[in-house]
Amino acid sequence: MTKKIFRSIIAVAVTVLIASILIASTFLYEYYNRAQTRQLKEELSLIAASVERVGMEYFDYLDSSIFRFTVVAADGAVLYDSSENITEMENHLDREEIKEAFKSGSGSSSRYSATRTERTIYEAVLLNNGTVLRISVSKITVASLVIVMLPAVCAIIFFAIVLSLFMSDRMARTIVKPLAELDLENPGGEEAYEELVPIIGKLNRQHNQIASQMKELRLKTDELEQITSSMNEGLVLLDRNCTVLSINASAEKLLGTDETAIGRNFLSVDRSDEMKEAVRTALSGKRSEFRKERDGRFYRFIISRTESEGKTVGLVILCLDYTETASAERSRREFTANVSHELKTPLQSIIGSAELLESGLVREEDKGRFIGNIKNEAARLVSLINDIIRLSQLDEESAPAMERVDLADVVSEVADVLRTSAEKKNVTIALEIESCVMNGIRRYLYEIVYNICDNAIRYNKEGGEVRVFLGHEDNNIVLSVSDTGIGIPPEHRERVFERFYRVDKSHSRATGGTGLGLSIVKHAVAYHKGVIILESAVGKGTTIKIIF
Repeated sequence: MTKKIFRSIIAVAVTVLIASILIASTFLYEYYNRAQTRQLKEELSLIAASVERVGMEYFDYLDSSIFRFTVVAADGAVLYDSSENITEMENHLDREEIKEAFKSGSGSSSRYSATRTERTIYEAVLLNNGTVLRISVSKITVASLVIVMLPAVCAIIFFAIVLSLFMSDRMARTIVKPLAELDLENPGGEEAYEELVPIIGKLNRQHNQIASQMKELRLKTDELEQITSSMNEGLVLLDRNCTVLSINASAEKLLGTDETAIGRNFLSVDRSDEMKEAVRTALSGKRSEFRKERDGRFYRFIISRTESEGKTVGLVILCLDYTETASAERSRREFTANVSHELKTPLQSIIGSAELLESGLVREEDKGRFIGNIKNEAARLVSLINDIIRLSQLDEESAPAMERVDLADVVSEVADVLRTSAEKKNVTIALEIESCVMNGIRRYLYEIVYNICDNAIRYNKEGGEVRVFLGHEDNNIVLSVSDTGIGIPPEHRERVFERFYRVDKSHSRATGGTGLGLSIVKHAVAYHKGVIILESAVGKGTTIKIIF
C-alpha cells in the first residue's frame, strides 16, 4: 500500500509539473508575441520618423541584424530591402500589410515567409512621399522558447522530482502509519481516519464474532479431548489423505506411539497389511472391520468414512479391546464342554447299571451293589447340578441381601458337618477361631468355608490334619485353612480356581469331587471383596488364606 501511495503521489506531482510547464510556456509564448509586436511597432515608428527627415540615405547608415526593413513603391515595386536583393523580389502590392498601409496608413500581418523560410511578423506604415515602409522580424516559436527555457526547466524538474520523492515517501508513511499500527485484536480501540471508521467498526464486529466462535470451538475441543482421553477404546481421526488429526491415549498405547503421530501418515504408524487393506476399503466407501491379537490381547478395529456434501473428508478408526469378551466366550465354550462331559459320565453309569438290572443279567446278590452305584452317581449328579446353579447365581450376582454374620459360627457349623467324612479318612480337624462379625451372605460364606475344608480333607493323607484359623489381623478378618495333604505343584497353582480344573484327574474321580468347589470359592470371595492367597508344597500340604 505504501508503494502504491508513493507511486500515485509521484505520478500526480510529475503530471502537475508538466502541465504547469506547458501552461506557463503557452502564457510566455503569448506574452513574448505581444511584446515583440509592440517592440516592432515602436521600432517602425522611430525608423519612419528618421526616413521622413533624412530620406532613403538613412538606411545607408542603419545596421540591424534583428529587424528587416523594406520600402515599397505605390505600384508594389520593392525600392529597398535590408536583407534581400530587390531585383529578385516579387511585387509586394498583394501583401496584406502593404495593402492595409496604402489604404489606412498602417497595416499588420503574420505569415510564413518563403524567402526567410520561417514565420514572420510584419508591420507597415505609409510615408509622406507615398511609399510604404515595412519592418519585419521572425516570430518566436514554442520550440525556440522551450530551448531558451530548457536549462531552467530541467533544473525545476530535477528539484521538483527530488522534492516529490522526499515528500511522497514521507506522506505515504504518514498516511499508512495509522493503518500499520492498527491493533486487529482490538480494532475499535485506536484513533483512526474518519474514512476508516466504518471499516474498523465492521472489523471489530467480525473480531468479536470470531473470538466468540473460537472460544466455543476451544470449549468443544477441550470437551472432545477429555472424552476421548478417558475412553478405554482407542480412537484415531484421519483426514482424507490418511494424515493423523487426533489420537487418544488408548490408541497411542495400543499402536505403540505418542502424540508425535499427529501430522504423520497413519499407515506409517501402523504398517500392518490388515490395516492398509481396511483403510483402503473404507476410503472406497465401505465400512471395514478386522480383528487382531496384540501383546496377548484381542482387539477389534472398525474403520468408517466421514463425509461432507457427498465427499470423503476423513476416516474414524475405533479400536475395541474385546479380550474379556473373547475370554468369556472361550470360558463359556469350555464350561459347556466340561458340563456336558461331567453330566454325561454319571448319567452313563446310571444308564448302564439300570440297563443291566432291567435285562435281568445281574445276579440277585449283586443287585444291591448296582443300585448303590445308581444312587451314588445320582447324588454326584445332583451335587454337580447344585454347584452349577451356585456358580450361575454368583456370575449373575443375583444373591440375596447382605446381613451381619459371625464367621466363627459358620466355621463351627462346617466343622461339625465334615467331621464324619474326616473321621473316615482318619483326618483331625483343629480349630483356632474367635468371633468375627462381618457383612455378608451366610450361604455364600458357608460355601467358602465348606469347599476349602472339604478339599483339605479329600486331598489329605491318611492320618493327616486340617487346621482352621479365624481371627483379626490389621483390622481385617483372616480365615486360614491348612492341610498336610498331597500339595499342589507350582505349574497348577494359577489354575486350580478354574471351573472343572483338576490337578490329578484320576485321583479327583476317586475322591468324588465335581471340580467346581474352588471356582465357587473364588466367586464368593470376590463377591465379598475378599482376597485369596494360596501357599502349597508338594507332599507337605496346602494353605489357603482368605482376607476380608
